[in-house]
Amino acid sequence: MISLSKFLKEKQWTYVAVLLLLLLLLIIGGVPGYLTGRWQWKQPPPVTSLKELKQIRKTGLTLPGWQTIEQAEQPIGEHKWSLQILKKADSQNQAILLLLPQNGPMDQPEVEWTEVNGWGKSRWGKWDIAQYRSAGLTVKYPSSGPSVETKVEARFFRVSTRQETFAALQWYALPDGGHTSPIRWFLADQVAQWHKHRTPWVAVSILIPMEPLGQVETAWPLAQSLGETVQATLMAGPLASTSRVH
Repeated sequence: MISLSKFLKEKQWTYVAVLLLLLLLLIIGGVPGYLTGRWQWKQPPPVTSLKELKQIRKTGLTLPGWQTIEQAEQPIGEHKWSLQILKKADSQNQAILLLLPQNGPMDQPEVEWTEVNGWGKSRWGKWDIAQYRSAGLTVKYPSSGPSVETKVEARFFRVSTRQETFAALQWYALPDGGHTSPIRWFLADQVAQWHKHRTPWVAVSILIPMEPLGQVETAWPLAQSLGETVQATLMAGPLASTSRVH
């Protein structure tokens, strides 16, 4: 069971870490930038894979072991997402894959989960979240040597609507892993900018139909497998980044 006091304490320490990092960045780079008039955050380096990221909205992802039944751009909140209806090969299992890729060098993850909640409520009339927990994914990606494992911290929960019940899995996919909090992207991107590159991102939301008001854990093996496939596909393609090699 999640402890609210523990969660709030961990969140507080996360914000303290952000403030300390910002202070360190100002000390290291702020003074030279002020003296020369060249502020790093006024002209951030470009996102080298921006073209590939934008293409996600038009075509979605090709996922091993899954067939795309339908794909389209879907307005959700103030953004346009890729909405994909997937069917698992040799199975009746289906899933909805929502992807919001970074759209520009100044674009940053902010309120994507709130937008999905609003979209779901307007589409199905109700969007009740229950059985929430953190969920870890382990993803292997190729490198110059042996394959490397990376971790993703996602959020996993059950969503009940008037017509459907879903198991939901959500996270921000980054070049070397992923997390549910945009703060993790912010920290990684600030460090990347001092190395003259960027940290691209994609918001991922997976919805898997399940038994009405059932136990969300019954859908975990399928959600875990699909989540790891999505992350690996993104890292091998649109999120491929020079940040893995310094």
